[in-house]
Amino acid sequence: MNESKSIVIKKKSRAGEIWRRFRKNKLAIIGMILFAIIMLITILADVIVDYNAAIQQVPSDRLLGPCAAHPFGTDNFGRDLFARIVHGSRNSLLVGFGSVLIGVTLGGILGAICGYVGGRVDAIVMRILDSIMCIPTTMMALAIVAALGTSLTNVLIAMTISSVPRYCRIIRSAVMSVTGQTYIEAAKSCGAPGYRIIMKHVIPNAIGPIIVQATMSVGAAIISAAGISFVGMGIQAPAPEWGAMLNDAKAFMTMYPYMVIFPGVAIGLTALSLNLMGDGLRDALDPKLKD
Repeated sequence: MNESKSIVIKKKSRAGEIWRRFRKNKLAIIGMILFAIIMLITILADVIVDYNAAIQQVPSDRLLGPCAAHPFGTDNFGRDLFARIVHGSRNSLLVGFGSVLIGVTLGGILGAICGYVGGRVDAIVMRILDSIMCIPTTMMALAIVAALGTSLTNVLIAMTISSVPRYCRIIRSAVMSVTGQTYIEAAKSCGAPGYRIIMKHVIPNAIGPIIVQATMSVGAAIISAAGISFVGMGIQAPAPEWGAMLNDAKAFMTMYPYMVIFPGVAIGLTALSLNLMGDGLRDALDPKLKD
């Protein structure tokens, strides 16, 4: 009873130590607050502004600058840009978080198997992933979308496939660094099956690098998805998405710069907030960090 209680206290103290280090990083706290605001806007999008204002075309309101009725102005179809940015956050964040979550899951399983089993399995899988990594992420995503068709689902699939090798290598490296530890050898000697050792002992002790990379990769995924939409191969109109909004605005950016500025700022602030949080988590989870 006392032993289990001490384990719980140690886990709590470890989490408390991570939070204490994280909150000392002022930029990380700013990033967390900024991202919390973005998430709140995303969740309450339907309350903030009607979705119809984001997709409904009003020819009489074409290319209006920022005003009381339209805080961010309107686009070339008379659609309210504020509404499109607010509701477009859902599609952009869905692609960012969805691709990272699936990529971490698939890459984590594959990386854990390669790092734990090693040998021929590791060699074959890593050579295949090395070949995939030779192709730039955005170029591969564009090729996959071109083959599958333009839709939110296909953009998500493309971003996931291009991210799996990166997570696999990170997790494989982390797993290989802990597989020789005493507690792993003790689990093996007790007859624990390989899958149980991987899931219960290996991955939990290699979770730090995964969390940091995943946090920082969401911002990169959002930017890449915006790039795909910018060239017209991402989420299609009339659905709002930040990259697609930039694509719609490129013909008007000289005369109506607000059409580019607002979605660009939305992408930039989201990526910045996630990168600041990632930097803070990296420092907080670093076991070599001394206060």
